[in-house]
Amino acid sequence: MKGILASSGAMGLGSIILMYAVILGVMWFLLMRPQKKEKKRLAAMLADMEVGDTVLTTSGFYGTLIDITENDVIVEFGNNKNCRIPMQKAAIIQVEKPDAE
Repeated sequence: MKGILASSGAMGLGSIILMYAVILGVMWFLLMRPQKKEKKRLAAMLADMEVGDTVLTTSGFYGTLIDITENDVIVEFGNNKNCRIPMQKAAIIQVEKPDAE
């Protein structure tokens, strides 16, 4: 009788481990995968930026790109041509092309 109980206990443990593995797989698929897709979309958008594009920053300001370097950009805000601010590319969340109307 002990042999039957021991084998059913091991079987129950194996099914619990399998259930946890399936739950972790589903959680990865639902949480991590969309995050990676968004990261790829953002990287492609930043790589496609050009001087003259209108950008939206993480702080909510709209501006026009004046200069682009490897990690930084210079953005001109408003109609005042003296308001030029250097910032990291990571601070840009949206890019609009001037001919996209």
